[in-house]
Amino acid sequence: MHIAEIIARIEQMAPLQGAASWDASGLQVAARRTDAERLAVCLDPSPASIAAALKLGAQCILSHHPLALKPSLPKRLDHYHEVLRLLLTSDVPLYAAHTSLDVNSEGPAAWLARELHLDGLAVLEPTAPGTGDLPHGFGLAGDLAEPVSLQQLTDMLAAHIDLSTATVSGPCPAAIRRVAYCTGSGSSLLDEARAANADIFITGDVKYHTALDTQLCLFDVGHHSLEEEMMRRAAIELQHACPGLEVVFVPSASPFQPVRPRVF
Repeated sequence: MHIAEIIARIEQMAPLQGAASWDASGLQVAARRTDAERLAVCLDPSPASIAAALKLGAQCILSHHPLALKPSLPKRLDHYHEVLRLLLTSDVPLYAAHTSLDVNSEGPAAWLARELHLDGLAVLEPTAPGTGDLPHGFGLAGDLAEPVSLQQLTDMLAAHIDLSTATVSGPCPAAIRRVAYCTGSGSSLLDEARAANADIFITGDVKYHTALDTQLCLFDVGHHSLEEEMMRRAAIELQHACPGLEVVFVPSASPFQPVRPRVF
């Protein structure tokens, strides 16, 4: 499949015009090759993920996070330099669908809303008109079919994502009906989640003083978990959209690992 066509299919799922102004979604590293038989999809363009993708025979790679938000010279032997070395020596292009994917409220970013069967969906921070019933924007809120407890919601989430480093802060109601969430680092949308009448806000990277001051129950599942699953589902969606291309997902682990002290 022609790489330009692969990119066109990616951009149908994650339109570049929806990307935030500060973002660097799009082609990250160019290559001389023009065709690819295998596309690898990953969350982070880390040396480990890029090496794993190349080992799987990937001839084109899609990541969620950009390789860098600002151009810089590879003047140090760091992860940035190593990723460039791996890609350039293998002649494999890298494309990033970051906020361009995040704001597609009817794409892979909406996977949790679909799994929880949320009704009455609303976008927390609309950014532009969408192509369906919802505008493009960051975060979603919707209603569960029936109220659940925090433990029940936790069990529902645990069926899909790793909660080993998750935390809860703020007051949590006995019954949770309206759920808001934002993949990645979304605690800046806390006010929008409250305005959407959410009973709980699920996101990542919640800071101490945000947790200390919140008047809404905050469920911090970490930056990794929701986006890792989002990219796994993006790979499935791309496989359906590109029947002549083999699409493989490269799994990764959160850089945050739980500490379990010995019991004496």
